[in-house]
Amino acid sequence: VDNPIKLLDPSELLRPEPSFAEKPVSQFRNYDIDENDPIKERVRKTYKLMHTNQTVDFVRGKMTKWLKFNHFKATVREALEKLNELVDESDPDVDIPNIVHAFQTAEKIRQDYPNDDWFHLTGLIHDLGKVLAFYEEPQWAVVGDTFVVGCEWGPNVVYRDTSFADNPDGKDSKYNTKYGMYRPGCGLEQLLLSWGHDEYLYRVLIHNKTKLPKEALHMIRYHSFYPWHAGGDYQHLMKEGDEDIKKWVLLFK
Repeated sequence: VDNPIKLLDPSELLRPEPSFAEKPVSQFRNYDIDENDPIKERVRKTYKLMHTNQTVDFVRGKMTKWLKFNHFKATVREALEKLNELVDESDPDVDIPNIVHAFQTAEKIRQDYPNDDWFHLTGLIHDLGKVLAFYEEPQWAVVGDTFVVGCEWGPNVVYRDTSFADNPDGKDSKYNTKYGMYRPGCGLEQLLLSWGHDEYLYRVLIHNKTKLPKEALHMIRYHSFYPWHAGGDYQHLMKEGDEDIKKWVLLFK
């Protein structure tokens, strides 16, 4: 063959960028306020809008709108390519298109768990729900850490002490107590989380009768629920079996 076609693994183009290669784990997810840092200011403003607007009624409204699954169709590849145009405004560590993060995640999992192909795929697609940002949804309703709505906000929600002042649920006695609208020990899957890409992709996969195992679905649905899986919040609402779900989410993280 005179001119052989060179096959290129696209993940080879998307290895972790050098500027983060030597960054200690402890320096990631730094939400300190610094008005002179444009990325930190972008992140802070995104969370301020999120924590002001994500109420019980807002989340229920978004579920009513998007869980009809009648807005658009896309293949996994098409959705991934969309993410090439998206920079997550809630992420303090990266200022790169989200497709890079997708391949980085999949490649790291493939390195650590070479025999678990379902796990590699989960890493690749876990953020595909962020395509909502291309369909008239603001990023504060798509990206970022999730939290429980309908009860008092967990102490480990980022910017917890400064960003919820204008959220009307904080002044509603149905929602502003320790248990709010929930029963003690009701369980993780009974909680209404702030609306975003995690819940949307989880519901899309269920709707399309995914063959991914339940462990993958837990990873996708709760990977942004940092106040719970990293901060230890909401333990009074957990039930037997929820710690097993957390183990899978932490493995993914």
